[in-house]
Amino acid sequence: MKRRDFLKKAGVAAAGAAFSPLMFANAQASTFRFGMVTSWPTSLDTIFGGALNTAKFLNEVTQGDVEVEVYPAGAQVGGLEVYDAVSSGAFEMGHTASYYYVGKDPAHAYFTSLPFGMNAQQHNAWMLSGGGQDLWNELNAPDNLIAFPAGNTGTQMGGWFNKEINSADDLQGLTMRIPGLGGQVMSRAGANVQVLPGGEIFLALERGTIDATEWVGPYDDQILGFNQVARFYYSPGWHEPGPALGAYMNLDVYNDLPEDIQNAFQTAASAANVKMLADYDARNGKALAEILAGGNVELRTFPEEYLNTLEGFANEIFAEATNSSTMFARTWGPWTSFRDDVRGFHAISEKAWLDYSID
Repeated sequence: MKRRDFLKKAGVAAAGAAFSPLMFANAQASTFRFGMVTSWPTSLDTIFGGALNTAKFLNEVTQGDVEVEVYPAGAQVGGLEVYDAVSSGAFEMGHTASYYYVGKDPAHAYFTSLPFGMNAQQHNAWMLSGGGQDLWNELNAPDNLIAFPAGNTGTQMGGWFNKEINSADDLQGLTMRIPGLGGQVMSRAGANVQVLPGGEIFLALERGTIDATEWVGPYDDQILGFNQVARFYYSPGWHEPGPALGAYMNLDVYNDLPEDIQNAFQTAASAANVKMLADYDARNGKALAEILAGGNVELRTFPEEYLNTLEGFANEIFAEATNSSTMFARTWGPWTSFRDDVRGFHAISEKAWLDYSID
């Protein structure tokens, strides 16, 4: 399915559907022009920056041989339609979160973040040095896609709520925006779960369509204005302890590229991956201080009993997914083995240092 057909099928306005496809330029000039659709609004400069930086670094590494036009969510396709748009060939590239597509296969959750899983440092280690990339390639290939890590937010906040959360019982009947397997956990706990793109969350929270939401952390949450419409700000982000974003490319397009351009795409994604995590770590502390200085937000920590209950639901969902998805089951063993090994070392290195250095 080409771009025009996909846009029509997706219900995009006729003006948007009439854009001419970005095609390969003259091969003799060794120049390639691609379109990249994303799941992010431009207002979220750090997460949308993951897409912009991937495009920028790819252009720089190839000395201008690859030019990428980056589209925010809604400009060409909806924020949750990126996977299908690139898979179909309507667009050559995309930047999105794998776990948005657990409806296709729950194994997609591994490549963003599993609830109660690994943090950003650990996830990157698994993807780059622990076999995760090979498994992601295997998952994406049947849908004519290839993807590489191109951003990570670090451990997220637990979310914004308009009432206190003292136990899992407080989730009964609560409507919350939370995607992925984390959303399934909340649903099992009694919440009504919605999945909304970032640009739609504020109005839903302001109008009372939802009672709670999670997004990323203080820097993005302040931009989106959640501190204006919700009172309680919880941590930690059990649902996304180290969520990664991905730079996707249509596999037919990728396979037709010269090897040096393929390598450049991977290099650009890797650089964007490092840059996004650094940016969030640099910005979140100041943003949190500003949010709390406003005086209308109360910072809370989820009770341990609450987290234990949700982790129990998560383990039930993981067990069910291993029975329903061949790819989830295939990935579970390598993923858990790596997780346990890296946690074992970090317990006597990273954790010991953090416990001492942070009061």
